[in-house]
Amino acid sequence: MQLDVLWWVLSALLIVAGIAGTVLPALPGPLFVLAGVVLAAWIDNFSHVGMAAVAIVAVLAVMGWILDYAAGMLGAQKAGASRQALIGAAIGTVVGLFMGFIGVLFMPLVGAAVGEYMARRDQKHALKVGVATWLGILAGLAAKVVIVFMMVGVFLTALVL
Repeated sequence: MQLDVLWWVLSALLIVAGIAGTVLPALPGPLFVLAGVVLAAWIDNFSHVGMAAVAIVAVLAVMGWILDYAAGMLGAQKAGASRQALIGAAIGTVVGLFMGFIGVLFMPLVGAAVGEYMARRDQKHALKVGVATWLGILAGLAAKVVIVFMMVGVFLTALVL
């Protein structure tokens, strides 16, 4: 009995960490939520949270993961970014991880702009690419937040019904 309570606490902690990881750097939010949902389903022998709910949550997690990586790149490509801008955005993202939330939020913009400037030596275009990359990342973040809450909603609905 006490072991079941510990498993449920771990499941809840994974889901909460996943929600937090949706906006915090270095935490794979959708994957943590998925892990918490799978654990909860397993604890209950998939009687309330069945395989269909787990499959839906898994598909949503994959969508969240893809959006996380693709949104910034799509924004950059839409603005006509060079390969150097995409590399700069990736480097900016990694550097931003060490600078906290503000770094994660703005360093991809800086990296993309610097990469684009190095490629074309055009400040105006470099700024346009940097901003487009940043807007893409923000759109991806917003979509990922929606997806994570959809995942939690599917889980809670399956658990209660």
